[in-house]
Amino acid sequence: MQQPQSFWESRWQNGETGWDLQSVSPPLAGYIDQIPPEKRSLKVLIPGCGNGHEALYLLEKGFTQITMLDIAPTAVESLRRRLDVELPGWQDALQIVCGDFFQHEGQYDLILEQTFFCALDPSMRPAYILKMKELLAPGGKLAGLLFDRDFPGGPPFGGSRQEYEALFGKHFRIQTMEACTNSIAPRAGTELFFIAEK
Repeated sequence: MQQPQSFWESRWQNGETGWDLQSVSPPLAGYIDQIPPEKRSLKVLIPGCGNGHEALYLLEKGFTQITMLDIAPTAVESLRRRLDVELPGWQDALQIVCGDFFQHEGQYDLILEQTFFCALDPSMRPAYILKMKELLAPGGKLAGLLFDRDFPGGPPFGGSRQEYEALFGKHFRIQTMEACTNSIAPRAGTELFFIAEK
């Protein structure tokens, strides 16, 4: 089952955000860097955006159509306040939505996955895949990081490359599913970088 909004809201209110790296994830930064400048008008979605490090990195790199989505009102309001101070006029390129990913509507060229998949109970994974397929435009890509390890309890919830290939392969063309070589030190050897195309 998906954790209710109250669960994530409580985590944010209590400062229990151990998943936050305090900066953009190096593998995602590397992926963003290689997108040609002429393609930086792509419509991008970041579900479970939290503090928005990946979105801010996209903005620095000249992306102009970024949607950030989080279910926790405290996360969204905190992010809006910070952007108002640090980046006046951010609304020109960024949209922040407080809502449930599974109810979200839109069409995107690129969706970035960073600690959202692992926050969902494994029973929700087939629904996640179908929703991603619905949200991606034809030829659109889902790219990001998945844990290549198990966790006691959860969230986070882990898994393996074999599981992910079977899951994503039913609805996407998997371009890449490989061990990360540039993870942050605490996650070294436990992350897979993937790109799946609709």
